[in-house]
Amino acid sequence: MTNPLPILVYGAAGRMGRMIVALAAAEPAIYRLAGAIERADHPDLGQPMARLVPGAPADLALSAAIPADAPAGAVAIDFSLPEGTLAHLADCRRRGHALVIGTTGFSDAQRETIRAAGAEIAVLLTPNTSLGVNVLFWLARHAARLLGPEYEIEIVEMHHHHKKDAPSGTARRLAEVVAETRGASYDDAVRHGRAGLVGERPAGEIGMHALRGGDVIGDHTMILAGPHERLELTHRAQTRELFAAGALRAARWLGGRAAGFYSMDDLLGL
Repeated sequence: MTNPLPILVYGAAGRMGRMIVALAAAEPAIYRLAGAIERADHPDLGQPMARLVPGAPADLALSAAIPADAPAGAVAIDFSLPEGTLAHLADCRRRGHALVIGTTGFSDAQRETIRAAGAEIAVLLTPNTSLGVNVLFWLARHAARLLGPEYEIEIVEMHHHHKKDAPSGTARRLAEVVAETRGASYDDAVRHGRAGLVGERPAGEIGMHALRGGDVIGDHTMILAGPHERLELTHRAQTRELFAAGALRAARWLGGRAAGFYSMDDLLGL
């Protein structure tokens, strides 16, 4: 029987962090919570996580840094903001911990910093930890290739009104996938919304539309509109637990891996 995988959770007092802690605590044979980390000014620092998440280990307290006794083989999980994630990445590089990153909204330079960290530690970066969304990326790539340029692509995403970045990281990755398939770059191919007298749709354009409202967890649709027909590929998240479960599965896969820069494609064998 293998030992439980030590897990470090950044943003442990946030909505996603608490969910990850709860799911990990419910499977003690698979995961061992080795650290619950929050920003240095968080009002609950020092509090037992069991007060914030029923079922969390009684000896696990919310801390401002990775605990000194965290085992070398621990895998960290981070859903935060880009600047926070880069600071957490630096912590993991110093300590030699693998890191699963579900944060979105990175600049190209920030993504390159994350990629470079793969020379020292195992890093898995994904805009979405849902297995279904990552299969959607795969389907989108093959649909764009098989149907060809006659089929014009529009991407529509909708999220709750609290979401800060637009388009979503998932929608951006969806556009990147199909742009790469057609030999283009995101910046050259994507058009964000339309207004006014815009003229005819240019060949090769990928339309991107971000909707915000209510408590929508996350909907993503790619439309391929061609002669005489339209194909729509859609993913709808029904619960945020989906992302926490996917993050833990990614951590389990990443644990013990050699240093490198990984994606959910590697996990799924795509």
